[in-house]
Amino acid sequence: MEFWLSFLPIVIYLLLIALLIVGIILGIKTIITMNKVEKVVDDVNAKVKSLNSVFNIIDYTTDKISFMTDRLVDCVSNIFNKLLNKKKLKKENDENGKK
Repeated sequence: MEFWLSFLPIVIYLLLIALLIVGIILGIKTIITMNKVEKVVDDVNAKVKSLNSVFNIIDYTTDKISFMTDRLVDCVSNIFNKLLNKKKLKKENDENGKK
């Protein structure tokens, strides 16, 4: 029994030392990996910022095209409304003139 009382704490300490070493190694590898990821993210951000002007031009162009199509649709719908209103007025005038 005395053997186990002296042997088990030594085994536990050795396992804790091994666990501490593995934890330190994993921590260092994580820090290295995070630095690499940060470099990649910075590179992607720089490339996206360089494309912002292109996206702004595309956005401006689509806004103008949308505005023009809205105006065209408004004009066409106004023309149809005028034509339909003329026909209604003509029918009402014909009906009123007959009575």
